[in-house]
Amino acid sequence: MKTIKIGNKNIGTGLPVFFIAEAGVNHNGSLKIALKMVDVAKKAGADAIKFQTFKTNNLILPNAPKSKYHIETTGNDKKQTWFNLLKTQELSYQMHRKIIEYCKKKKIIFLSTPYDEESVDMLEKFRVKAYKVASTDNNNIPLLSYIAKKGKPMFISTAMANIREVQEAVRCVKKYIPSKFVLMQCTGNYPSKNLDSNLKVMLTYKKQFKCLYGYSDHTLDFINPIAATALGASVYEKHFTLDKKLDGPDHRMSLLPTELEKTIEIIKKTKIALGNEKKQVLDSEKHNRLRLKKSLVTKSFIKKGEKLNRNKVAIKRPGTGLPPKEIFNIINYVALKDIHANSVLKQKMLKRIK
Repeated sequence: MKTIKIGNKNIGTGLPVFFIAEAGVNHNGSLKIALKMVDVAKKAGADAIKFQTFKTNNLILPNAPKSKYHIETTGNDKKQTWFNLLKTQELSYQMHRKIIEYCKKKKIIFLSTPYDEESVDMLEKFRVKAYKVASTDNNNIPLLSYIAKKGKPMFISTAMANIREVQEAVRCVKKYIPSKFVLMQCTGNYPSKNLDSNLKVMLTYKKQFKCLYGYSDHTLDFINPIAATALGASVYEKHFTLDKKLDGPDHRMSLLPTELEKTIEIIKKTKIALGNEKKQVLDSEKHNRLRLKKSLVTKSFIKKGEKLNRNKVAIKRPGTGLPPKEIFNIINYVALKDIHANSVLKQKMLKRIK
């Protein structure tokens, strides 16, 4: 699992979790809202903000039925078809340009999910650093191939896919970017339940594909950022919004600005808490180690030259003397000087005779 570099950020095992703040279509087609979302993502500490790039005519049939969650969030008005809804959420070339320029100014990485080849070509004109593939296209081998040929890192969400489809996707992108992709475990429900998270699938990706992995989160709870980080996720992605009451399909399962900040903070704290695999006495423990550990101490007065035995010593705090295990060897010691009762036994007080 090699390190992947995106802009000025390195993604890899042991490195800080790369956090993608998913703006998606929560800008509702408004440049003003999109730019405000850049500000929010930057303030929250996200590494990147991700939008969606598509041409509605290339994406969906005019009469395509709405999904269940689209009906729940946007209604089933025949005049506002899914096609018409998406039309209102398209970002034009000029809007992309202004958003990307603003991201550069704010020093946050711009990412986007292209849904068709025309959109890939437009993003290429902006020299994007990487691509995100939506779960809806993880079995779209022609599009995966088209993107992978650009030679840039790819984040591939794997919701609504079985392992065979994931294998096919990996085989496809490996031809062009052998080690520059991240598989994102994801659940294709909006919002999704914790019981459907299956975070351990990330470990399957690690074992089977020897690749970096992450989690694209559609849940409403705060447990998954902790759990995914603990399982070694290198990337974490979460939708956010300025207001959950705004019109649109994704606002209800998105984080508010304060929740986005909290999620990123949780991930950072979890990463710190995980630490490293080396077991050692920490600097913060040294003071208590001496006071809370135990040593061999004398039960009674011991004369110089007197041989010690187990009846003359006990094991008590502090831990500044001979360690407790030396009680098994105590008969091999004699006192080099008089030792008072309740004294911590130290090596310099004793002479080993055997």
